[in-house]
Amino acid sequence: MVEVKVPTVGESISEVQIGRWLKQQDEWVEADEDLVEIETEKASVQIPSPSAGYLRNITKQQDEFAKVGDVIAQIEAGEAPSGNGSASASAAAPSGESADDARVMPAAARLIAEHNLNPADIKATGPGGRLLKEDVLDHISGATISKVPAAAPKQPAAAPAKASEERPRTSLMTSGEHRAEEVKPLSMLRRTIAARLVEAQHNAALLTTFNEIDMEPVKELRSKYKDAFQKKHGVKLGFMSFFAKAAVEALRRFPAVNSEIRGNNIVYRHYHDIGIAIGGGKGLVVPILRNVEFMSFADVERAISDFADDAQANRLNPQDLDGGTFTISNGGIYGSLLSTPIVNPPQSGILGLHSIQDRPVAVNGEVVIRPMMYVALTYDHRVVDGREAVSFLRVIKDVLEDPARLFLEV
Repeated sequence: MVEVKVPTVGESISEVQIGRWLKQQDEWVEADEDLVEIETEKASVQIPSPSAGYLRNITKQQDEFAKVGDVIAQIEAGEAPSGNGSASASAAAPSGESADDARVMPAAARLIAEHNLNPADIKATGPGGRLLKEDVLDHISGATISKVPAAAPKQPAAAPAKASEERPRTSLMTSGEHRAEEVKPLSMLRRTIAARLVEAQHNAALLTTFNEIDMEPVKELRSKYKDAFQKKHGVKLGFMSFFAKAAVEALRRFPAVNSEIRGNNIVYRHYHDIGIAIGGGKGLVVPILRNVEFMSFADVERAISDFADDAQANRLNPQDLDGGTFTISNGGIYGSLLSTPIVNPPQSGILGLHSIQDRPVAVNGEVVIRPMMYVALTYDHRVVDGREAVSFLRVIKDVLEDPARLFLEV
């Protein structure tokens, strides 16, 4: 037997959560073929099979936690099955027990014995067709309901109650049938997000300032060149590249927003690693664009597109999420009109984007309809003064309302 262990996935990561098993119990796997997804506090990682053979003795199920180095399964060497897929039931089951016995979990077996049940009558929902304790409980519950005797023949309606008689109060909402609850453990990613957001609220002096941007110039520029841009670079021209490059310009002018506190020191970073908040398959993730000051618009759009695809497929690596000096979060893609984003520690600032809406505004003394976006900057007041924060947002506004500034650096 070759042990399948939880690998080291990061210097600070000691615990992982088991995700989907990509192979079933007793199924044949090739060497280096992905067996299971594990979720760390930063990203999802696939564990490959250490050798070819049959997958045996899965000890950790989906959503359970395991330590780095824990054995979560074993691979038994053997001859590959003649056809595609898993071997026959007799070959797949370990010696001394049948395939059905191998798939009945111990807790489920005890319940089956207590209630004198036949495992073949119970629907199994566990990985690899394994019969879980919950499956047995559901079966027992269903059998109990089916044994309830039929209702008695309907009796003639009783006479109306007198006004003086107290009528019992009934409510469908107090019925357990309509008030089910489900308890699931927090995922590693969600636990990390919760801890970091609480840390930010407790340790930083967070304030948020707002402004609004007339997006008409950017929309016109994007509409004019989007087809040529996609034809040349193979990626769509979105709004995020404009905001990323505008953020670099604002961070250059106000380096405190790009800094962080380390002990009793302020560390000013002379590079711009910008995190882009992306909704992934397991929740919000923030992959990092490195040295955005040296990236072109196409580089930014291409990197964001690749990160979005990886996030949806849970393919992001921990190093994709490490670091970052500033973050941009776009709640507008979900319809948010206004919000107060929370700084991602140890960063000192985060720019929140919102939905673009046509609104009446005054331009040269006249009321006109323009596509407007509210923007928000949440900052750590320990290192960023209010004047700097307001001026930072003003730079973002000026650059986006006159995009030529991005190329002239004025």
